[in-house]
Amino acid sequence: MINIRPVSDLRNKFSEIEETVIHSNAPVFLTKNGYGTMVLMSIEQYSELTDNIERKLDESDAAAEQTTVRYSASEVFGRARSRINEHARV
Repeated sequence: MINIRPVSDLRNKFSEIEETVIHSNAPVFLTKNGYGTMVLMSIEQYSELTDNIERKLDESDAAAEQTTVRYSASEVFGRARSRINEHARV
């Protein structure tokens, strides 16, 4: 279940929000004046989202050190768009 709370709860009910984030293993969405402002999540949740990306970036850095070949931004994004479009057709 999505947990949406006013940002004032962060100040007034921090312990309750902390318990929710840690024990439900789900993020808490905070709103201000009825609009979303931020998302709170545990360190474990954040790591699940970012660890693979960090690993892939490290692999890319290592591969870049092995060659002098460089690509322009338009080449990189063009290839990314092509791959996304290929997957969209499947």
